[in-house]
Amino acid sequence: MTRWLILFLALFSSTLVAQEEGYKLNSGDAIRIYVYGEPDLTFDRLLVGQNGRISFPFLGELKVVGKTSAQLQQDLIDGLKPDYLIDPRISVSIVKYRPFFVNGEVKSPGGLEFQPGLTLRKAISLAGGFTERANKKEFLLIADNDPSGEERKVGLDYRIQPGDIITVRDTFF
Repeated sequence: MTRWLILFLALFSSTLVAQEEGYKLNSGDAIRIYVYGEPDLTFDRLLVGQNGRISFPFLGELKVVGKTSAQLQQDLIDGLKPDYLIDPRISVSIVKYRPFFVNGEVKSPGGLEFQPGLTLRKAISLAGGFTERANKKEFLLIADNDPSGEERKVGLDYRIQPGDIITVRDTFF
């Protein structure tokens, strides 16, 4: 009975994350792959490498960058089903997201651990809050998923994504 509960929770949590954000994997993320009844194919913490790939038994290196956990789950099922397992039951969930970065006029600038639902207002609190010279109305963002890498202005209610770089500017007065 306990095994079924674990499998249900693992499947439910990965589906919830995929539906909630449509989150796409990238290098620096750590994932959990659970293959029911196959401990040799189950990994509690598999880091997505700088090349955007993971190594998985029987399937070799798999490109995972840009895929959701649900897409990776389906890729694993499709890869194992024909030759290795009759009816593979697999769940993929994100164990740890890649960090985001806050720099400029905050008390503790640097990389911070991402949490789903995080806004810029909360991220600034995690970075120790504003310094005395901080401009509390204008913030610059370089989004990790923006191929141009251009800075754009965002507000305190902006929803942080892993890999984002936020700059809190100083004020002139």
